[in-house]
Amino acid sequence: MLGCVIHGQDDLRVEELPAPSAGPGQALVAVRYGGICGSDLHYWRHGGVGDFRLREPMVLGHEVVGTVVGYGAGAFGPVPGTAVAVHPATACGTCPECADGRANVCRDTRYLGSAARTPHVQGGFSALLAVPAGQLRPLPAGLAPRRAALAEPLSVALHAVRRAGPVRGRHVLVTGAGPIGCLVVAAARAAGAARVTVTDPLPRALEYASLAGADTLVRADDPDDPGWPAWADVAVEASGAAAGLDTCLRLVRRGGVVVQLGMLPPGTSPFAGNLLVSREIELRGAFRFDAEFDEALALLATEPRFDALISAVVPLSEAEEAFALAADRTRSCKVLLDFGEPGRGEEP
Repeated sequence: MLGCVIHGQDDLRVEELPAPSAGPGQALVAVRYGGICGSDLHYWRHGGVGDFRLREPMVLGHEVVGTVVGYGAGAFGPVPGTAVAVHPATACGTCPECADGRANVCRDTRYLGSAARTPHVQGGFSALLAVPAGQLRPLPAGLAPRRAALAEPLSVALHAVRRAGPVRGRHVLVTGAGPIGCLVVAAARAAGAARVTVTDPLPRALEYASLAGADTLVRADDPDDPGWPAWADVAVEASGAAAGLDTCLRLVRRGGVVVQLGMLPPGTSPFAGNLLVSREIELRGAFRFDAEFDEALALLATEPRFDALISAVVPLSEAEEAFALAADRTRSCKVLLDFGEPGRGEEP
């Protein structure tokens, strides 16, 4: 079977891999679509994401949907042939964080396509994927696999909005209109936000934010843009840039909440820390998600506007071109790899 493997910075290969079988407690899934995430792009362009560095070849991908093929000993779940989304995390269930109901920050989690531990956890960008059966989620009625591929990044966005606290009737500022930022817009809308303002230096990115439901679009590189708000109740930093965090701290109201969602560069990042004190701003981190995955699938099933955020579907054989497109925010929002229908190789 074919898979998409990162060997190091700028070394992405589509290569033949041994086909897995479902071990005890596992399910075997024929992957149909895989969404290219910002972390996948970081592994490709920089050899790592945040403090997680590549030390060995790794199959990328954690935003995957497909069809159940079968089960290993002692495993059960949706019947073979069922379309499913794959929750990418396997928490340990025993650490203090898991015991506290925060499995998303489990200290011993295994996350598809992650170099956070060595050996790395191989990802889902392969024709067949063996995962714990408990990670499968059957798609709700009416949800096509193509749109369902957004479930993982939408879960990240839903968790970030949840970390912000109640947003119903409030003004939410989002810095960064990449795929995650656009999904934060949709998540804030779903949570009842009265107004959503998005900043980004790229006009094309702001167009996608508008499709996601943003009210006001602001060119982040234009200090005279008339859309700049005087203040916001809540700010979500989704760009992963220190400048974005600085913007959030300066524009959120006194006593407001800033959620840092974008992964900042390794090391230290400067920000206006004194504002945390003088304005009693709460700065909170948001990392991955847990139960929001099921909520994301339900929301995707009822909201067709998410289709507009999928800008391209590219065959696995053209993975490097797909990654280049996903990295070019002047041309794309979310890019999916197409692994083909089961039994049809890589055909779309």
